[in-house]
Amino acid sequence: MTWTSAFGKGSGWLLQKIVNGLALTRISPNALTFIGLVINIIAACFFGFARPYNANRMFLYAGLIIIGAGVFDMVDGRVARKTNQVSVFGAFFDSVMDRYSDVAIFFGLLIYYARGNRLFYVGLVAFVMTACVMVSYTRARAEALIGTCKVGFMERPERIVCVILGALCNRWGVMAPALWVLALFATLTVIHRIRYTYVETERRKKLIAQAK
Repeated sequence: MTWTSAFGKGSGWLLQKIVNGLALTRISPNALTFIGLVINIIAACFFGFARPYNANRMFLYAGLIIIGAGVFDMVDGRVARKTNQVSVFGAFFDSVMDRYSDVAIFFGLLIYYARGNRLFYVGLVAFVMTACVMVSYTRARAEALIGTCKVGFMERPERIVCVILGALCNRWGVMAPALWVLALFATLTVIHRIRYTYVETERRKKLIAQAK
């Protein structure tokens, strides 16, 4: 067994223990989802209240807190299945809270750069925030029309990993490149989904025309 497989197995074991423990409490999965949002808002506050003299430390704390929020993001669905509380509303609520979490994190970064009068990065963060929301929106809107639209690279886990790496490694100036990576690949993902939806809708239109 390699160390990577051992790590994966150990992580899965630990995650399952957490799920089992939470299931025993009979806590609502929606409550876990909401707690994840609150934790992400706390991380956003660490970004927003950072100053040049303590930014590295505050960003490090924010990154660690986002990791903690990710635990709740991973267990809410598992707890729902474990306790037979899976519902359509729960999936909807989870998706909405994820969008609020994303916006909160980027809003914290926006405040940080605004307070430092770094207007270029204020604009960059605003663009990244918009692009990331559009990644989710294009998929949701497309799937209402064509059933499925899972194309594109920059899904939420990849976006969160980028932000975490930028926060944890801000001492070495990684947050700025992380924002550029998010801006580029989120935009490419949106374009990919728009094109995919166009191709699929045109294909279906032709099939309907042929059937007539």
